[in-house]
Amino acid sequence: MAEKTAYTQAFRTGKYEKASGLLGKYDNVRRFWEDQVTSYCLRPVLQQLVDHKRQRLERVRIIDLGCGSGDGYDLLMGVTTKDPGIFEWITAAITPDILQEYVGLDINPDLIKQAEEYHAYNPKTRFLIGDLSNGLTPEVKAEKPFDIYFSSFGTFSHFHDHQSAKIIADICRHAPAEAIFVGDWLGRYSYEWQDLWHHPVDQEYFMDYRISYIYPEEQRSQVEVASFPLRLITKDELMHIIAQAAEQSGVAIKPLSFVDRSIFIGRHMDTGDYNANCPKLRGPVNSLFESYLRTELESLLVDYVPRPGFDYLNNFFEMFFMSCNALVKYTIALLSNYDSNRRKVDDPPPIMPFYPEPLKEVMATMLSIIEGIGWVPWGDVRANLIEPMLGYSLRKLEMELQPGTGVGHGLIGIFEIRK
Repeated sequence: MAEKTAYTQAFRTGKYEKASGLLGKYDNVRRFWEDQVTSYCLRPVLQQLVDHKRQRLERVRIIDLGCGSGDGYDLLMGVTTKDPGIFEWITAAITPDILQEYVGLDINPDLIKQAEEYHAYNPKTRFLIGDLSNGLTPEVKAEKPFDIYFSSFGTFSHFHDHQSAKIIADICRHAPAEAIFVGDWLGRYSYEWQDLWHHPVDQEYFMDYRISYIYPEEQRSQVEVASFPLRLITKDELMHIIAQAAEQSGVAIKPLSFVDRSIFIGRHMDTGDYNANCPKLRGPVNSLFESYLRTELESLLVDYVPRPGFDYLNNFFEMFFMSCNALVKYTIALLSNYDSNRRKVDDPPPIMPFYPEPLKEVMATMLSIIEGIGWVPWGDVRANLIEPMLGYSLRKLEMELQPGTGVGHGLIGIFEIRK
């Protein structure tokens, strides 16, 4: 199978090791942006689930479908409670005492082996090898019901729609009276693959997904990069799959939220494999989150190139990237005009009343931060405090300006199963 070959290739390069920082699968963008976006959208449903389980003196069971190296464990256990006070020490929604078991399932034995090594210390984790293409495996069906059926980073894009419907229908049959299902596909209309937008939406479309991003740019032309087909999807197409699964299982599936993940910094923004006009943003955004490393902020600016015939998408991306550009330019102006002796920015640019509300909010926040801490003499205040806040502010724009329809690298759907 192409997917197994590709992910084995990635595993053997060492780029799937849990390193962090400027490079690799677990770079700063992955940890401080992409995983956090998923965490924020999961927060309310996990909090409600945990509160309900505590009231009933029960614990939470999780299965991670397409778990890879067991990344879902860290992601789910890292989801925080809503609006924790700064005085609180424990902010996790799912604390170790409320977790009964996390079970990971993946088709790739190399990644399962890696997961078992990473989580060997944890008696509440367990991993299975299995293929979901025909629905939940017999091993999973033999398990006790789970409270959370979780997937991440495009797991369901490996399947045709009828296969996804079968898996979700099996989940509905296997689930207890109340459960959460989190499905993750690749978005059909990411700017990363603008060259592929023209395919008709009334037909399934699978892109030839290249994992070229695991190699440095200078090596990509020198290696044979593995690829495999992945389904690109919109919210409407996803809802059609959910309707099929509900009909097959006879179980109600209620949509709770849809989230576009990685509009600004998807993996293939840097490769240009499917859109030569993409700016190389992942490196600069990784730099924003790196301690003692200053970022050339102008490298974050995006010159969006529209595709004729897609007015709705062009209007969205133009608004989104212009908002991001406005924030970056505003931050540059604040830094340029900051007077450290007076602890004030001289003549900050005006925040225009017609700007989107999230943009006005993050601009005001950046002004407060720079004036509040720009004078701090210990360490590099720009690299260590101001630039990370610019990264979080750009992330906030992505979260609050997105439509949740399939315009990001990933499209996450969160659903409630009720019997």
